[in-house]
Amino acid sequence: MINPQIFLNTSLSNHKQGKQIASILAAAIDAVDPGEAIKRFARRDENKLTIAGQIYDLSDYQHIYLMAFGKASLPMSIALIDILNDRFTQGWVVPKHASSFKDSRLIIKPGSHPLPDETSLQAGEMLLDAAEFFTENDLVFCLISGGGSALITAPYQGVSLADMRELTRQLLACGARIDEINTLRRHLDQIKGGGLAKKIAPATVVSLILSDVVNSPLEAIASGPTAPDQSTLQDVWHILEKYHLIEKIPKSILSHFQEKIETPKPGDALFSRVSNILVGSNEIASQAAAEKAQQLGFETKILGNDWQGEAREVAKTLTQQLTTPSKTPLCMIAGGETTVTLKGSGKGGRNLELALAAVPLLAGLKDVMLVTLATDGEDGPTDAAGAVVTGETANKAKVLGLNPEGYLKNNDSYHFFAALGDLLKPGPTGTNVNDLTFIFQF
Repeated sequence: MINPQIFLNTSLSNHKQGKQIASILAAAIDAVDPGEAIKRFARRDENKLTIAGQIYDLSDYQHIYLMAFGKASLPMSIALIDILNDRFTQGWVVPKHASSFKDSRLIIKPGSHPLPDETSLQAGEMLLDAAEFFTENDLVFCLISGGGSALITAPYQGVSLADMRELTRQLLACGARIDEINTLRRHLDQIKGGGLAKKIAPATVVSLILSDVVNSPLEAIASGPTAPDQSTLQDVWHILEKYHLIEKIPKSILSHFQEKIETPKPGDALFSRVSNILVGSNEIASQAAAEKAQQLGFETKILGNDWQGEAREVAKTLTQQLTTPSKTPLCMIAGGETTVTLKGSGKGGRNLELALAAVPLLAGLKDVMLVTLATDGEDGPTDAAGAVVTGETANKAKVLGLNPEGYLKNNDSYHFFAALGDLLKPGPTGTNVNDLTFIFQF
């Protein structure tokens, strides 16, 4: 269980209901704890393992393996190993951060995020090498969570790691949506877009998935390594044209796309031995936060879990949800994943930018608060998960000589809120189900 006090920055510490708000944020994170999610979906009774209603007789398999990758990969692995116990053979885990956890049956090799590096390439090669030895008598669990697209990479021959990083950089800089980024990744990588399932075959595959993608399409979470891919090469070319990238991305990538290598599609016989099961999502986190808020006396409203688009534009739409205050305090919750088109040289992420864009929109309003929260505890390249904005934030910034419009123009949300003491810094939470924005009226 996460300690609510880690959310108590300057504004929350000084607010009369700050501790209640911190407990609402903590409830959202606790609800998608990766280890608990695995335990909710997997239950063992001697040799019978029940997962989402499906029974697996462990005595039918010679070996039981796991491959885990993503920000929540290690806690998911620990929980599953605890359930499998003596029947677990070996596993390969690719988290974002190094860990002191030890198990002689596990090989733990951190990758890199949000941009893949040499460690991501090594992690991809590790999984492909291991998959070569699986047989039809083996059961393989794939534990998949957000960040997996970058943490493991295995580009096709002729496409270098530097090429992949440049493509990702270009896509992030132009504000491409995560689903669009993943469409390109699936068509460039031997693991993504059903590629891992193809490599693992003919073994039986059970994928337990913690979603960090809006609306949780399986092919998009970590670029769908064990799911059929509904996107096509035609979609790839459309995205490149949409963002005017054809002349900007590495020529090796264009050459690969011209080879017309498609990903496995729905209906492929490959997936007859594959089960993909969603064990956690943004919706679950939102609902848990709403239930906690109700317990604390707030009227609650979930505004949906598919908010996308430019962070600063989403801020405008969300703040318009504020209504005439009622006698009952109000907590509104929105989930999703926005984007930021980089134009400045500052530091920040999508949650911090959304919060910064809200500062002038809330200026002077009484008894209101907006809180942004990246459920993984880290907002882009920063150590913050989001920030807190109130009607007094603009005036406090003015006293300190901070111009929110100037910081927004430079994409420098991190330093703006750092100066105010209003960053949220819970640290890595070990989970990742997109982002949450809370709007309070008191």
